[in-house]
Amino acid sequence: MVLCAGICLSTGGLIVRHIETADGWQIMFYRATSFVVTLLIFLAVRYRGRVVQPFKSIGVNGLLVAMFLGLGSICYLFAILLTTVANAMFIISAAPFFTAAAAWLLLGERVRAITWCFMAAALAGIGLMFVDGFVTGRWLGNVLALGVVASFVGMLVVIRQSKAIDMVPASCLGGVVAGIISVFMVDTFWVSRQDLILCVLLGSAQFGAGFILITMGTRLIAAAEVALLALTETVLAPIWVWLVINEIPSVLTLLGGAVVLSAVVSQAVLGIRMERKAFTD
Repeated sequence: MVLCAGICLSTGGLIVRHIETADGWQIMFYRATSFVVTLLIFLAVRYRGRVVQPFKSIGVNGLLVAMFLGLGSICYLFAILLTTVANAMFIISAAPFFTAAAAWLLLGERVRAITWCFMAAALAGIGLMFVDGFVTGRWLGNVLALGVVASFVGMLVVIRQSKAIDMVPASCLGGVVAGIISVFMVDTFWVSRQDLILCVLLGSAQFGAGFILITMGTRLIAAAEVALLALTETVLAPIWVWLVINEIPSVLTLLGGAVVLSAVVSQAVLGIRMERKAFTD
């Protein structure tokens, strides 16, 4: 399920690149709307039609999750629009390290020395991609990719404080947040039929199905394995746009991405070994 989630999520850049005339806020509105509908259907099936109670139980932390997810989804879309898919995905893939640092700072969770080393390597890789962004004039897309990371970190820190609460309804509200913001920013809601279909695919198949699969899959395997398998999105997303529309990353992007991915993979593999060792002990 986590592998399939990564495949679904990896198609975002490719779908966006095929949208012809719709602007970012139009895409965001229809993506958010279809995401909300997809999650409502999922919740209706999961709770056998009783979808009101799960929303009531999310509390203040659930509302914070909704805000972080809504803002993060906006940053994600505009990052894809303003920089290469490879740049955006490689920067976003460093989110586990920023999460570990935030958990250490805010929750007092212990961070191993080797994790700090991997984190430093990932930051160096991100630095290379920012250098490329300034050279090519795509630095704003890189900043927005960091905005995705910041939103993701905030969301996970809140979720860790509310482990007993089902946050899928909060994620659904995140789509509502993104949709409401889009309403105030969009000039016209008219888009071509092709663009509308692609926007709906972004919200339902790419984001909606991907989110549902990874939510279900994370309950069945270790967290470190989730982090490793979820890299399917980071690896495949640049490949799709390279194969289909010939969007080729720069040398600095590839070098920085290789450094970030190496750090993330090393951290995930180390985590898997430690979890298995703890289980056998």
